[in-house]
Amino acid sequence: MNEKYDLEERLLDYVVKIIRFTEKMIKTDAGKHVGGQLLRSGSSPMAHHGEAQSAESTKDFIHKMRVALKELREASRWLKVSQRVPLTKSLSDNQALLQETDELIRIFYSSIRTAQMRKTSSQ
Repeated sequence: MNEKYDLEERLLDYVVKIIRFTEKMIKTDAGKHVGGQLLRSGSSPMAHHGEAQSAESTKDFIHKMRVALKELREASRWLKVSQRVPLTKSLSDNQALLQETDELIRIFYSSIRTAQMRKTSSQ
């Protein structure tokens, strides 16, 4: 059975994993800081993707998707910091989140590139 690919659902699952991961981080000043930054940057791509779905133009769509991409790249960096310190006992969860973040970055980058090519060809 082929399931319909749903980026919105995948982003929702990603946010849930980010929340659960940050909840497990050590409660030191560093853990709280990195956890807060990761929670913000890791949860915002879902909201930006929702905004992109309601974009008023291709230019607006590209802009909103770029913001989501920027946030995913930031989340990746905070995950790397958290792994290197380490700020959690679960390095496998960290690695799985890094992998998912990388895949989402690739999806968003590809979507932006496709939208840019379509915009250019329609002008």
